[in-house]
Amino acid sequence: SGLCKSAAKLDGKVVIITGANTGIGKETARDLARRGARVIVACRDVAKGEAAASEIRAETGNQQVIVKKLDLANTKSIREFAENFLAEEKELHILINNAGVMLYPYSKTADGFEMHLGVNHLGHFLLTFLLLERLRQSAPARIVNVSSLAHHGGRIRFHDLHGDKSYNRGLAYCHSKLANVLFTRELARRLQGTKVTANSLHPGSVRSELVRHSSVMTWLWKVFSFFLKTPSEGAQTSVYCAVAEELDSVTGQYFSDCQPAYVSPRGRDDETAKKLWHVSCELLGIQWD
Repeated sequence: SGLCKSAAKLDGKVVIITGANTGIGKETARDLARRGARVIVACRDVAKGEAAASEIRAETGNQQVIVKKLDLANTKSIREFAENFLAEEKELHILINNAGVMLYPYSKTADGFEMHLGVNHLGHFLLTFLLLERLRQSAPARIVNVSSLAHHGGRIRFHDLHGDKSYNRGLAYCHSKLANVLFTRELARRLQGTKVTANSLHPGSVRSELVRHSSVMTWLWKVFSFFLKTPSEGAQTSVYCAVAEELDSVTGQYFSDCQPAYVSPRGRDDETAKKLWHVSCELLGIQWD
């Protein structure tokens, strides 16, 4: 269920989608390319990205599908991506923070962050910070953060953000998805009046590579595949948040199946959102006021 019914065209619009070389991200890129957008496929695996972009260009006839390297587990890579983008592109109308890791065995990013928190939250937090001025200049603009229903199981464990004291990879994923919701909430509050909106979403349970780090989940996904969304179906709410005309001035909301959805009490905690914002800035060594 949940189809984006908007026929909005995106000719002349510039879009960045992280993790658009596979799964939901790839299908989101396909849809927005079909609408005429210039789509930047930002991904770690450039070879996979080029294969996906080539397929999308051939199918849609849109030659403006460009692949750029972005490793969200490395702040140096994030800064290089942003610097190159800002030098090459004069506008940015839609930023879709889609990439993510799930059920990753305990490990750290290049900067020493727990992998789920580092990639799913901090990487996108830094990327958005670096691109925000271009989004402001291009307004009206939209920021779309792909979260998950799993945010209901999350907590922001400020005393052990990187899982050094205790670690459960399922819960680590939930914590990072809650961070996505809280980041969106605080970002939207700070962007009031700028014509840049920020919304988050749950794409649904989708047949994708996201569960590849768990053999049990991979098996379950195969057994119950009939009940899962296809990547194209999973991309619908991302597309909806990016293009739907009725969302022009809607911000700080959470969607599922192309409609507003229930947010957990922890996901509505403004004090936690503000604290997470400040802690994230400290960890990344940035000032974002």
